[in-house]
Amino acid sequence: MYRHDAQALRPHYLVEIDPKPFLEGNCEPPPVPEWVGEHLRANPFAVVRRGPVTGEHVPIGVRGAERNQRWAARCQPKLVRRVITPPQLLARLVPRSRADAAPALRALQRLESRWMDLDHPWGPGGSVGFELATGRQVVKGNSDLDIVIYATRRMLSDEARALSADAMELPATVDNRVETPVCGFSLREYACASAAAILLRTQSGAVLGRDPWRANPGS
Repeated sequence: MYRHDAQALRPHYLVEIDPKPFLEGNCEPPPVPEWVGEHLRANPFAVVRRGPVTGEHVPIGVRGAERNQRWAARCQPKLVRRVITPPQLLARLVPRSRADAAPALRALQRLESRWMDLDHPWGPGGSVGFELATGRQVVKGNSDLDIVIYATRRMLSDEARALSADAMELPATVDNRVETPVCGFSLREYACASAAAILLRTQSGAVLGRDPWRANPGS
């Protein structure tokens, strides 16, 4: 069993869960789609969604083989076997054959060399993160590279602009998301916003705000 403070789990973390008791205990409507059980029995990984994390439930999302196969659920922390964070995935080796086939994986390799001095923890999310964590080949030729930056300390706009510039002219489109202790937001939007409000994704929903590190960013 994974022994950890469930409230330390953050959005975009990947969790390996115990599929049998999870599927048997998830009786809340709507019913569990058939593909969810097939997926979890073969590859029991899900991603932590944004939302309240308690000692009783962790909000997770299960992804299937198709783009429209996404299912939101809640999982008991005791059913979490292992947690993999996006920064940990930077240590995973990308096979040459996969890098040749998937521009998003090549883009990650190049971004690593450009962001060597970045002192915020960061790593891949989305399909790239899922493939590196599970070994399941889900990254397609037209997949974007989703990046998650965990910025506990305040990020200045000049720093955001420099990071955004470094993520340009790569083999795949890069979508950089920043996660603070209170919300998430687009790095590009933050870099370009100046004094304007930007869209902030909080546990209670999306709001407009100017300070993503403020305890109540939408106020």
